[in-house]
Amino acid sequence: MKISKYIPAALLALGLASCSGDFLDTENTEFLGSEEAGEAAGKNPDVFLNGAWSWFIEGTVANKDDPSNFSYMAVMLCTDVMTEDIAFSASHFFVYDYQLDYRNDQWMRTGHLWSTFYTTIQKANEIIGLYPNGAQTSSEKALIGQAYAMRGMSYYYLIQLYQDYMNTDGTINREAKGIPLMYTAADGKTEEEIAAAKSRNTVGAVLDQTGHDLELAVSLLEEADYSRPNKNYIDASVANGLLARYYLLTQQFQNAADAANKARQGYAMRTESGLHDGFMEINNPDVMWGFDQTTETQTAFASYFSHISNLAPGYAGAGYCPKHIDRRLYDQIPDNDYRKSLFNGAAGDASQPTSSARLPYANIKFGNCGDWLMDYIYMRAAEMVLIEAEAYARLNENGKAADVLKVLMANRQPGWSKTSVTAAEVQLQRRIELWGEGFAYFDLKRLNKGIDRAYAGTNHMNGCQLVVPAHDVRWTFQLPLREIQENSLISEADQNP
Repeated sequence: MKISKYIPAALLALGLASCSGDFLDTENTEFLGSEEAGEAAGKNPDVFLNGAWSWFIEGTVANKDDPSNFSYMAVMLCTDVMTEDIAFSASHFFVYDYQLDYRNDQWMRTGHLWSTFYTTIQKANEIIGLYPNGAQTSSEKALIGQAYAMRGMSYYYLIQLYQDYMNTDGTINREAKGIPLMYTAADGKTEEEIAAAKSRNTVGAVLDQTGHDLELAVSLLEEADYSRPNKNYIDASVANGLLARYYLLTQQFQNAADAANKARQGYAMRTESGLHDGFMEINNPDVMWGFDQTTETQTAFASYFSHISNLAPGYAGAGYCPKHIDRRLYDQIPDNDYRKSLFNGAAGDASQPTSSARLPYANIKFGNCGDWLMDYIYMRAAEMVLIEAEAYARLNENGKAADVLKVLMANRQPGWSKTSVTAAEVQLQRRIELWGEGFAYFDLKRLNKGIDRAYAGTNHMNGCQLVVPAHDVRWTFQLPLREIQENSLISEADQNP
């Protein structure tokens, strides 16, 4: 029995993000009435946003029982290791995710995923609920715009995690069971509508709400002409980036191309030297959104870099669970591509400073600054180029797709000069460029693809050389058991297989 999978009492005491009636009560503030809170928020949005960003970084990491739960970046890592692009050479944290064996309703992982995004929705709704009549001033629009972006992004992830939403023919199954939608009176909903939405809405309803929230976020932030104090915050460029992700998911390809192009304006591509900065510096000119770590916010061993970086003094770097690139993916990177140097080859690299970083196919993409202040990166301009290029390829504008992709490849592979690219070629570049950054699982699901780690010469560890086809139940998480128990609108019959 895998006892460590089960939810410990300490985590239950903290409370997962249940959708029970009182969990997302957005009318209460600790010190201010709603009118006073709204006025204060208009003057100082940081007061209300900082709590949301703190949750996004730390989540329930105060629960020392599980150093693999550090909120948003833990979601990105646990889903990435479910694919074939990351290979393990030892069994430690995230190994059950790696085995695609951590999805059941009573196990901790589904509770972590649910809690990460529904608590983010709660915090967004607390902000939205401050202004029942909508935003009037620029500062109010900037505040509420960021809240809608947070809420829309959360639904974007939740619907992909908790439903097999694609049909085998490549269309979206809009009638499949989705997830609860959490509203406030400021959304123009009646009490009855707000209550009813806590059931399993259809995939179509959830996607429509996702699009509504993200489009509204862009509109509000653009109207506000919001200039953020730093990259911890969401401005119009980031909101457009989130919207581009949504349009790509929902196959609105021209909209995806337009939003991605708009999002990346003003950012530069990471240079060859920038590729070797450890992907831990928020001030790199290709970083659109992230979190600038401080001594107060860093979480040391319970952190993304502890688990992904073979160079940092965490679980990966100390040899408990080194992270490697899949050998077959590595072999597809041309020798003159600068990104190949972010990974060791078959012989390893004896010059690296840790035993993990010396191993064959070990990643040395993610670095170590020496004091756990490595920044988290949520969105880069390179991703926007890849979205735009894929969108044009899927519109059969392959020449235009190549022109867009060249913006990235000019900084990755000298002499790259293709005049036409397919969607599959762009997808390969996504796998190489965004390795370890949290995109592989979501790409597999939207593209109806499975994994094959059992090929000849595989470098995936014994016991994890899996072949898992698209639509296998292992790709979709069950709703947390507590949600079934506490939400009267969701029964055991509504549970995922």
